[in-house]
Amino acid sequence: MSTTSPGASGPQHGLSDDEQLLHKLGYAQELMRGWGGFSNFAISFTIISILAGCLTSYYLAIGWGGPVAATWGWLLVGGFCILVALAMGEIASTYPTAGGLYYWSSRLGGAGWGWFTGWFNLVGQVAVTAAIDFGAATFISSLMNLWFGYSLTKVHVFLTYTVIIALHGLINQFGSRLLAMINNISAWWHMAGVLVVVGVLIVVPDNHKSLSFVFTDTENFSGFQGHNFTNPVFWFVFGIGLLMAQYTITGYDASAHMSEETQNASRAAAIGMVMSVVVSVIFGFILLVAITFAIPGPVGNTAAQYTFAVQYIWQTAMGDKWAEFLLVIACVAQFFCGLASVTSASRMMFAFSRDRAVPGHQLWRKVSSDRVPVNSVWAICAMAWALMLPTLKNPVVGYAVGTSVAVIGLYIAFVLPVILRYRAGDKFERGAWHLGNHYKWIDPLAIGWIVLICLLFLLPLFPDGIPGNSAVTGSHFLIDVNWIDVNYAPLTVGGAFLFFGGWWVISAKNWFKGPISMGSEAELEQIEAQIGGGAGD
Repeated sequence: MSTTSPGASGPQHGLSDDEQLLHKLGYAQELMRGWGGFSNFAISFTIISILAGCLTSYYLAIGWGGPVAATWGWLLVGGFCILVALAMGEIASTYPTAGGLYYWSSRLGGAGWGWFTGWFNLVGQVAVTAAIDFGAATFISSLMNLWFGYSLTKVHVFLTYTVIIALHGLINQFGSRLLAMINNISAWWHMAGVLVVVGVLIVVPDNHKSLSFVFTDTENFSGFQGHNFTNPVFWFVFGIGLLMAQYTITGYDASAHMSEETQNASRAAAIGMVMSVVVSVIFGFILLVAITFAIPGPVGNTAAQYTFAVQYIWQTAMGDKWAEFLLVIACVAQFFCGLASVTSASRMMFAFSRDRAVPGHQLWRKVSSDRVPVNSVWAICAMAWALMLPTLKNPVVGYAVGTSVAVIGLYIAFVLPVILRYRAGDKFERGAWHLGNHYKWIDPLAIGWIVLICLLFLLPLFPDGIPGNSAVTGSHFLIDVNWIDVNYAPLTVGGAFLFFGGWWVISAKNWFKGPISMGSEAELEQIEAQIGGGAGD
């Protein structure tokens, strides 16, 4: 890796380097630029949230692949995600804007590329917010069940979800400085929390699984036939189990979306993005190994718990009191995670609306007196809430599909600008942080991996016609499957694509021209003067 200075159109009197670069990209400093580099790292690290994704979707790995999917699968996914983050970080350094990915695609490939990147990004942002908060609802409901006997029915979990997402909307009304402080606390909470959880899981349980079990055992409770690596079907099942890791390691585009609120953004956004993934891979692996060592009894008993798998492990291996203690750590982390996801998604929607791509764009790009895009905050919360309505029918599949849509939507948005940057070759304008010639091998590997996972997570979670009645029998987890159990991610993603794709063909191609300059240098400075200045407020 190497560094150079981003191109500039010449210094303007009284403006910081960040404001000068933002002006060069066509935008005024409307949002409050008060975040440091650690805060930028912290929001992506918080949204990745190993204490959220790893725990709430652990059942996907343990049921679709077993311990090898939870341990080696995590490292496999983590390694490729680091490559994706490196590829994206280079582009973020050149174009540090809240629009992030769609702005990159627009500049590198034109308005059409920007349109599709932006809409896939927005769909993914809504889905990942929904999945994060619904996962948090299952953990918080479990904790309240232990404390107060709170019901764990589908309706009660959804009620908890509704309260959580409403709170996230309310807290996001406040200024960016408070949110930066919360995210800083969250980053340390996640790192310290993992160490505490791991320490407890090492010391407290009377029995632990063997090293051989944790790193070599293969399991398959999906209903597909195939239970080890010699069976080709198992490779498909193992691939489905990678959804746990791939869903967890998402949302690090937040560093780009918060770049207009970050100081020294051309470096800080790129470094924050990459380091959030690297640190998450390390701490996440430690956490998953500790949890897998602590699995009590047959693996099928854990797999049968679905979204309550980790709670089952903790309660069975250590008792209710220790489980309550660890649940508190996890629940706080998951609340932080959902809060940060709403923040990031609202900035993306604000920026996309600023360039008139979203219906009602004048409403969503409006900034409050605290310089927060309040209407975009509530729009994200409302759409995320609606996306989880299917969990009232089937919370297992509804949540799994939410995670699939999040992964597919976000990673399609991730890959499109990377393809364009790779196509640009050495003509690409490098920012303060770049890959040098390493992009020539990093970008193709990142692109290939994203294509693979997007295809994989559109495939069925269960085979048709599995007999049984949600029971563990021998080495097979049997479940009745009907129309509400299918993976409707292809319908959701496909429907969204038909909507904004059709809109592009019929209408948007005639008026959406990509990022719109907000005015001349003098006009941008006038806008900033009207809202109270730029970087230093």
